[in-house]
Amino acid sequence: MASKNLILGSAAALLLAGGAQAADLPVKARAIEHVRICSLYGAGFFYIPGTDTCIKLGGYLRADTTFNGGAHGAPAWSGDLGQQNRFRDHFLSRSRMALSIDTRTATEYGVVRTFGHGNFQFQNFGSTNPAGSVGSQTTGLNGALLSTAGGGYVAVEYLFIQFAGFTFGKSSSAYSTPWNGFPGNISANLLGGNNTDTGINNIQYTAQFGNGLSASIGLDDPSVWTRTAVYNLSVPAAIGANGTGSNAYAGLRAPDIVGNIRVDQTWGLLQLSAAAHEVTGSYNTLGAGSVPTNLSGISGHPDSKWGGSVMAALQIKNIPTGKGDDIKIDVSYAKGHTKQVIATSGSSPSFAMFGDSGFAYQSVGFGATTDGVYFPGAAGTGGIQLTTAWGVRGAFNHNWNPNWSTSLFGSYSSVRYDGGADDNINGLGTTTAKGAYCAAFAASHPGQAAVGNQAGNYSCNPDFNVSQLGVMTRWVPVKNLTISVQALWFHLDQKMSGSSAFTAAAPKPAALYEFKDQNTVLLQVRAQRNF
Repeated sequence: MASKNLILGSAAALLLAGGAQAADLPVKARAIEHVRICSLYGAGFFYIPGTDTCIKLGGYLRADTTFNGGAHGAPAWSGDLGQQNRFRDHFLSRSRMALSIDTRTATEYGVVRTFGHGNFQFQNFGSTNPAGSVGSQTTGLNGALLSTAGGGYVAVEYLFIQFAGFTFGKSSSAYSTPWNGFPGNISANLLGGNNTDTGINNIQYTAQFGNGLSASIGLDDPSVWTRTAVYNLSVPAAIGANGTGSNAYAGLRAPDIVGNIRVDQTWGLLQLSAAAHEVTGSYNTLGAGSVPTNLSGISGHPDSKWGGSVMAALQIKNIPTGKGDDIKIDVSYAKGHTKQVIATSGSSPSFAMFGDSGFAYQSVGFGATTDGVYFPGAAGTGGIQLTTAWGVRGAFNHNWNPNWSTSLFGSYSSVRYDGGADDNINGLGTTTAKGAYCAAFAASHPGQAAVGNQAGNYSCNPDFNVSQLGVMTRWVPVKNLTISVQALWFHLDQKMSGSSAFTAAAPKPAALYEFKDQNTVLLQVRAQRNF
C-alpha cells in the first residue's frame, strides 16, 4: 500500500509539472519567412526578406590565355612585345571571377535600380624587363598587376543607380552602342570605334518614345577614359625613342557632352551618336617628360579647344544565313577625340613595332596616338592642333547549331596630323602639327638617312593606319559553359619612309633602322562559366 501511494503521488507530481511547463510555451510558433521568387524582372530575381526589393546575384568565372599578345587579347603592338625582345612573355594568362548584384524596387516613379559589377583577377605580368613603365618582377609590381603567389586584384566595372530615366554612376556611356567594342570578338582590343565596356563615371538621361525609338543625353568624366594625350613639342626630347611624347594635358575643366538617337526593333538596331570633348594643354614651358618647372606658371598656356566625335551604328538581325545570325557595324569620325576611334577597354595604345630589314639592323613602325599637339612661340603652331581620326569595324556572326557558332570580324582605323608630309624640310614648318612633330622627331633622332642604301630617302610623316582581321569560334558543350578560340591579325601601316640611325629604346641598340609597315598575329583561348 505504501509503494502504491508513492507511485501514484509521483505520477501526479509529474503531470502537474508538465502542465505548468506547457502553459509557459506560446500557443503557436512564429512562421519562418522563406525566400520568395520575384518574377517582375525576369529569371533569377528574388525578394530580399522583409522588403519589397528584388535582387539578383550573378557573374562568371573565366580563364584566358593569349599567345604572342597581352592581357585580354592585346596584340604585340608596343613595349617588349612590340620589340619581340628576350624580356617578353610568349604567352599571358589571366583568371577572373566576376560578381554582379542587381536590385530593383517598384515605386510610384517607376523602377529604382542599383547595379554593381566587380572582377577578382590574377594574371602573369607579361614582361620581366626591370625598366618596364609599370614596374617589373625585379623592381616591384604595379598595384594593378599583382602577379605574385597568392596575389591578385579587384577591378571595378559598373556601379550605378537608375531612376526615372536617369543613370548616375559608372556605366556605359550614352555615346556607346549596346555591343561597345565587341561586335563579334572576345578581345577587348578591336580598334576602330568607341568602347566603354567597363564603365565611365557619368550622368545620363534616356527618354523612350515608343516603337523602339529612344534618345539619350549625358555628361561623361573624360579623365580616365576618353583622353589620349596632348604633346608639347617644345620640351626637351619631346619625341622619345619610340616615336611618342610625354602627356601635357591640363586638368579637367569640362565633362564630355554625349548623346544618341536609337531605333531598336525586331529587324535590328540603328544608332547615331555625337560627343563634344575639350582638349587642354598645361603650360608653354615644361621640362623633360612634360613635368613643370619654376618657369611654367609664368610662361602661359595654349588656349583650350573643343573637339568631338560622331558615330553611326547598324545591327541587322536574323539574316538569311541562319537562325540568330546577325551583322554589326559602326563607323566613327573624331577631331581631337581620338579615344573614340583608337579605343580599347583600357588606355589608347601608341604603336612601336620592330621587324626584319633587308639592309638595316631592323625595321621599325611608329604610331603616336594623340588628341592634339602644340609648339609654343611666334613660329609655332599657334595653339593646339587637333588630331583627326576615323574608323570602321564590324562582325558577321553565324550559328552553326545550338552548340557551335563562329564570328568573322575586323576593323580599319586612320590617324592624321594636319599639314604636309614634308613640312619640316630645312627645319621649317613648325606651324603645322606634322611640321612640329617632325622637328621634335629630328631633334631626338639626329641620324636620319645618314648611312645605308636608303640614304636620302628619309621622309617624316606621323600619320598611320591600323587594320585588324580575326575569326572566333565558340563551343557550348553544356548550358552556360563556353569555350572560345580566337585568332587575330594586326597590321600597322606607318607613313615614315626611308631609314634613320638613332638610339632605340633599350635593349635595342643605336643603329640604322628602316621605316616599314609591321604585322603581328595572336591566338586567344578562353573558357567561361556563367552563373
